[in-house]
Amino acid sequence: MASVPVKRAEGSRMKYTIENISQGENEVILRCAAPSPETEQLIRFLEFQNRRLLGTRDGVQVVIEPSEILYLESVEGRTFAYTETSVLQMEHSLLQLEQLLGTVNFFRCSKSAILNIDKVRELRSRASNRIDATMCNGEHIMISRTYASDFRRRLKGE
Repeated sequence: MASVPVKRAEGSRMKYTIENISQGENEVILRCAAPSPETEQLIRFLEFQNRRLLGTRDGVQVVIEPSEILYLESVEGRTFAYTETSVLQMEHSLLQLEQLLGTVNFFRCSKSAILNIDKVRELRSRASNRIDATMCNGEHIMISRTYASDFRRRLKGE
C-alpha cells in the first residue's frame, strides 16, 4: 500500500493523508481530538453521497439525486425541486430539505428558496445588499439581503 505524503490545503485547519490501495473497499477514517464544525460538515458530506430524494412529476414518483437539483422553492405550502429539465413536487417541506441538504452544497437564500451552490454560474450584487445568482441553466435566483452576508462567508469557506 503506497502512502501519499500528508497534504495541507492552503488556509485549511485540517490535514489529510491519502493512501492508494490496489484492492479492498474505500474507507475514510476521521481522527479528531473533539468534533468541530469542520469535522461535522465532513461527516454530513460523506453521508450525503448516498442520499436520494423522492419527488412527483405528472403523478409518477421519481427518484432524484440531490446533485441534479438547481434549487428548491416553496409555493403556497408545496415544495418543488427544479432541475435543468423538469420540476418535481417534493414530499418534504423546505425546512426538512434544508436540514437534509443544507450543510453540503445547498444554501437557504430566501424564506421560500434553497439553491444548490454547485449550480451557480454567476453572481451579481444588487441594490439593498441582495445577490442575483445566475444558475447553470440561465435562471436567476435572488439571494435576499437577510442571507447575502452568510452566503458570501460560505463561498469564502468561513
